[in-house]
Amino acid sequence: MASVFRAYQKLLTKRPIFGGAVTSAALFGLGDVISQQGIERKGIKDHNFAATARMTIYGGCVFGPAAVGWYKVLEKFVVFKKHSNLQTAARVALDQLVFAPIGIGAFFSAMTVMEGGDVKHKLDNNWWNALKANWNIWPAVQLVNFTFVPFSLRIVVVNVISVGWNSYLAYLNTKKEDDVVDGSSKEEA
Repeated sequence: MASVFRAYQKLLTKRPIFGGAVTSAALFGLGDVISQQGIERKGIKDHNFAATARMTIYGGCVFGPAAVGWYKVLEKFVVFKKHSNLQTAARVALDQLVFAPIGIGAFFSAMTVMEGGDVKHKLDNNWWNALKANWNIWPAVQLVNFTFVPFSLRIVVVNVISVGWNSYLAYLNTKKEDDVVDGSSKEEA
């Protein structure tokens, strides 16, 4: 098992975009499975395998490469050598005020295009609520990530936490408009 982890670390170091894409694909797919089986309790007979495939494709082709690229930009351009706390705060702020709003919009847009739906409608109904939920979780995650996690492993930390987050996004993405009231499902309202 240790040799598998070392090989995986080597992949993330030598081919970070590919490693991030593979990791993101697997864990985005897992997030959808958890959403369908753990939250919605569909059972294998009613599992929407196309939805799981869409999440997997999005994770591997969009999120993974974009996140690795984003972390490279932050690592290269947001540097305050004598002020590590300021550096971390700036990275978290940029992540949450630039990458998160764009990333959430990209997620709902890509999912809706793959589903053949109305992108504007999906964004109008989900983007702001998802972004507010994001701000409840991700600033703390990224604070820890940017402070303690080596660069090559940041995508792994994000993807592990994203299993739960992606379950939430998958759930939001598949909820019908009449099932959502001000960002919460009718069951929660």
